[in-house]
Parts: sequence; C-alpha cells; structure tokens
Amino acid sequence: MTGAAPPAAAAKAKTRSYFRRLARYYLWFTLCFGLFLGALAILENEGMPRQWIGHLYMFATIVLYAIIGVVSRTSNVSEYYVAGRRVPALFNGMATAADWISAASFISLAGTLYLHGFDALAYVMGWTGGYCLVALLIAPYLRRFAQYTIPDFLAARYGGEAGTRRGSIVRAVAVGATIVVSFTYVVAQIYAVGLIASRFTGVDFSVGIFLGLASILVCSFLGGMRAITWTQVAQYIIILVAFLIPTMWLSVKFAGNPVPQVAYGSVLPKLAKREAQLAADPREAEVRAAFRARADDYGARLAGLPHSWEAGKIEAQRRLDTARSRNAPLTEVRSAERALLDYPRTADEAAHVWNDLRAANLARAQPPEPHAEPFPGKTRQESDIRRNNFLALVFCLMFGTAALPHILMRAYTTPSVHETRVSVFWTLFFILLIYLTMPALAVLAKYDIYTTVVGTSYDALPTWVSYWANVDKANPLISIVDVNGDGIVQLAEVAIDGDVLTLATPEIGGLPYVISGLVAAGGLAAALSTADGLLLAISNALSHDIYYKIVDPGASTQKRVTISKLLLLAVAFIAAYVASQKPADILSLVGAAFSLAGSAMFPALVAGVFWKRANFAGAIAGMATGFLVCLYYMLHTNPMLGGSLDAVWFHIAPISAGVFGVPAGALALVVASLLTAPPPRESGGLVAHIRAPE
Repeated sequence: MTGAAPPAAAAKAKTRSYFRRLARYYLWFTLCFGLFLGALAILENEGMPRQWIGHLYMFATIVLYAIIGVVSRTSNVSEYYVAGRRVPALFNGMATAADWISAASFISLAGTLYLHGFDALAYVMGWTGGYCLVALLIAPYLRRFAQYTIPDFLAARYGGEAGTRRGSIVRAVAVGATIVVSFTYVVAQIYAVGLIASRFTGVDFSVGIFLGLASILVCSFLGGMRAITWTQVAQYIIILVAFLIPTMWLSVKFAGNPVPQVAYGSVLPKLAKREAQLAADPREAEVRAAFRARADDYGARLAGLPHSWEAGKIEAQRRLDTARSRNAPLTEVRSAERALLDYPRTADEAAHVWNDLRAANLARAQPPEPHAEPFPGKTRQESDIRRNNFLALVFCLMFGTAALPHILMRAYTTPSVHETRVSVFWTLFFILLIYLTMPALAVLAKYDIYTTVVGTSYDALPTWVSYWANVDKANPLISIVDVNGDGIVQLAEVAIDGDVLTLATPEIGGLPYVISGLVAAGGLAAALSTADGLLLAISNALSHDIYYKIVDPGASTQKRVTISKLLLLAVAFIAAYVASQKPADILSLVGAAFSLAGSAMFPALVAGVFWKRANFAGAIAGMATGFLVCLYYMLHTNPMLGGSLDAVWFHIAPISAGVFGVPAGALALVVASLLTAPPPRESGGLVAHIRAPE
C-alpha cells in the first residue's frame, strides 16, 4: 500500500501540471483575442472598409484553427480517435459544449424563438434535458467500456466476442445509423459555413462552403480527436464572447441592465404592449388583407388546374411579347423574361408551387401572435395540437441528444469515469451560459425591430436590411416590401429568415461592424466545431468499425489512421456538395438528425447498459424498427421530401418523427429479446463491469 503512493502522487502531480499548462495557454489565447478585437475596432474607427474587416476575421480564425491542427497532428491511434484519453474534465466540457453549440444553436435558435415565441422554447428544454440523459444513462458507462466508437460498444454488448458474425452485423447496423444521422447533421453545419462566408467576405454561397471546408479539414484531417478537442476549446471561447457582447449591448439599451437573462423580463411587457398595438393597427389589417387576397388568388388557380396553368403561361408569354413590341425599358423586358422563365413548367409543378405560395401568404395574413403566450390558438383543439407538438419536440430532442455519436464519443476522451461525470457537469454549465441568453436575445431583437423598423419610412430603412437582402438573392434572408403603398413599414410587410437574426443582431442594435464580424466568427466557430466532430464520427465509423474490425483486422495502426483521413476527406466533399444544393433550412435538417438518432440508437444504448436480458435479436429489431418507423413518418409527412401534411398521425409535425420511432424501437427490442434466447454470459459480464461502483 505504501509502495503504491508515490506513483499515484506523481501521476496526480503530472495531471495538475498538465491542467495548469493548458489553462495558461488558453488564458493567453483569450487575452490575444481581446487585443485582436481592440485592434480591429481601432482600424474600423480609422476608416478601414467593412469588407476588409470581414476578411480579417475569416482569415485570422481559419489560420488559428489551422495552427492548432498542425501542432496537434498525430498518427497515433489513441490520440487520433480519443485524444489519448487525457483531456481534463473542464476542457472536455468546453470542447463538448462547442461540439454541441452547432450552427442550429448559434445561428438559428434565437431566430426560431423570434419567429415562434414560447413554442420554440422546446429546443432549449429538449437539448438541455437531453444532456441530463447523457450524464445519467450513458456517458460514464461508455467511459468505463474504454473503446473508441459507439458501434464498438454495441457490437461488444450484443455481438459477443470480437470478430463474430453477430458482432459484425450489429456493428454494421450501428455504423449505418451513425452515418445517416451524422451526415444529415453535418450538411446543416456546412450550409451555415457557406451562409456566413458569403455574407462577410462577399464570395458566392457555394464558394463560401468550400472555403469553410478547408478549415474543417485542417483540424480533423491532420490530428483527429486530439486536434479537434484543442480547437473546440478555442472555438468555445470565441462563441461565448461573440454571443454575449451584442446581447448585453441590447440589454443595456432597452433595460439598462447588462445581464440579459435578468433584464429581458422587464422588456417582455413592453413587447406585449407593442404586439397588441400592431394587432389593432388598421394599416396592418390592410396589409394582412392583401396577403389574404393573394392566398385566395392562388387558391382559385389551384381549383382551376390544369386550365389555370395554361392560361397563366399564355399570359406570361403575351406580356413579354407586348414589352418587346413597344420597345419597353430593358428592366421591364428582363422582368417579363424572368417571369416566363420562373413560371411552372407543368401543371403538377404549378400545383406544388402555388400551394406553397398560398400557405406562405395565408401565414403572413395572420395577426402577430403574443411572444410569451404558451400555445396560442383560435380554438381549444388548435391550442392542444400546439401543446402536443411542443412536448413531442422536447421528447425527440432529449432522446436524440442522448444518442448522437459525435457527442457520446467525447465520453471516451477523459482520464477516468469520475472525470467523465465532472466533464458532463462542465458541459451543461458552458451550454447554459449560451442557452439561457438566447430567449433574451430573441425578445430584445424583436422589440428593437418592432419599435425601430416597423413604422419607419421606406426611404429611411437601416442599411443592414439591404445587406442581408442581397446575401442570397434567390432566397432572400430578409424581405421588406411596401404591400399597401403607403411608404411606411408595417410588421406584416417584414419577412425575416430565422437563420439571419443572430448574425444581424449587432447591426440591428447599431453596434460597430467589428462586432458583426465577431458574431460571424462565433457562428463560424459553432458550425466548424460541430462539423469537425461529425466528420470524425463518420470517418472513424467507416475506418475503425468497418475497415479494421470487419474488412482487414490485421491492418497496422498507421494504415488505420490513413484510411480514416482519406474517408474523412471524401465524406467532407460529398457533404459540401449536398449543402451547396440548399436542401432545407438549418433547423429542419438538425431536427431530422435528432429524431433519427433517438429512434435508431437510444433504446439499444440504454438497454445495453441497464437490461442484461437484451440480446442480439432485440438490438437489431430495435434499431431497424425505430429507424424505419421514423424515416417512414418523415417521408410521408414532410412536403420537402415528397410527403403531405395530411398524412400526419395525431397532428404531430414531421420534425418530431422520433416520438413514434423511439417507442417503436424500444418495443421491438423488448419483444424480440424476450422471444429469443438470452444473451451469452460474456454480455452479462460486460454489463456488470461497466456498472460496477467506482
């Protein structure tokens, strides 16, 4: 006993020294970042062009991440897959928080709260609650298992000894689920990278995607989890500073209090009063009536198909011919040409387009809903439907969080099970610093727009409106059009994409452009940190679980890491191409990933830890059933995937498909396990090992 003390004491001293060294590095990083911000502020004050500031932010942050990636490069398997299992709890918490605060959180969540009010709190509650499930049900047990990937655990738990046919089948199914979930999620992150790069450097959206991709690859390609971890700690610092500064500014501006989480409570009553004024404004009613008339027109066209489509095409051609014959101004001719080119090519396409336009105009014809009112509705049934969808979304996000492979992988990187538990505490702390600020930002920005933009003359609109309207001309992120022709902005005339609100907050609040660049750097850090983790999860699943464990078990460590890097490169470019096609908005893609993750993996993961009777047949049945039920519901109810909202079950929105997939998967796992032979003894031994007291 006495002989063991010195080595233990030496190890503890070494750990403390390592922690202090890391703390010193990141304190210096924070100080240098602050000096960089101060220098840019001085340069802006001296007249430096805005575009140069945007380029400096992009260049400086990408170079920073590249330097960390180069310094952390490695070919060691343990370092590449799990950062050598020596990341201290505090820093692992920061890295996991950065991994978690994706583009959906940083860019889209405040905008969703702005657009949907109380209903959008489901995201905050679901994602935060999900991390509690990770802490209680999964993370510590994965660390005690001490392997590299999530399919590793599932294959060992349900497949028996390594190399068996059953183990290979479980591993392959788990890898398939990991790839589908992570790929869906990473496309959203790369889309956000393109959005930020195009806004702040002036390059085309598609070019911006591939510029951001270079930064992603430098870290994950060279150093794997080791490089990603230390980059994510730096990225979290940037994310925190970028999110808090503009929100605190708005908080002081409207409430005289620099603590937004406290101050926005005093702004809510002012916002409610302004909402009531706008709901009763006759000019607002006039604009809403115009949108209702447009919706009725599209409804009439839909009812008259296919004749209405043919008549519309003839009319569009006639307008172009008339403009050309009377030598109309070039702008008028171009407008007529564009209208003819954009006209639906078939009656079926017209039905789809006109139905979407009718729905959009009907939505804009509705009066503003009170921001703080829970589940508003014209009838009790409508209110109940909104409440049920709120609860369903919370459910999906919670269970999806607890099954996301790129988040669970971080449980493997700490030195011990105890450090994993402490790491989860720090992760929740660092996430809540952002998540408790987001509702405040939504309220403060909303009040600003409702009081300073609405009611303004069109000639006096702030410059940020035109900036953001021109980022993506095909699908404008903000649109303000004088529908009733009175020259004054009405609320119903303002259309804002939720993805733009956080990025535009500094300009909305009248802050210097250097803060706009800072927010863009924060959004870029959020997207890149999550994309790094997701791409690594996909490439590790393919290289470690498929290539090494199934195809070539005798592969050298060098070959395994090389294969992982090559696969990461291939997956990254495929994801970038898909993101350049703009398949959906960021939050929709992320919501789909969470439902699929929870449905496919959560029952198998939790049963693998807590139910010894769960076996191979149950795991396969549970993963397949949950995934297929969730996918079926999405495909048959999501209009963007060719489905119809008329096919929904119990009025549950497609984004919450996991509310059916998770119970179906759990039921299939239990039934199949009970109807087949118990698992082999070694499976029970594994459960006993990972659940043994520390």
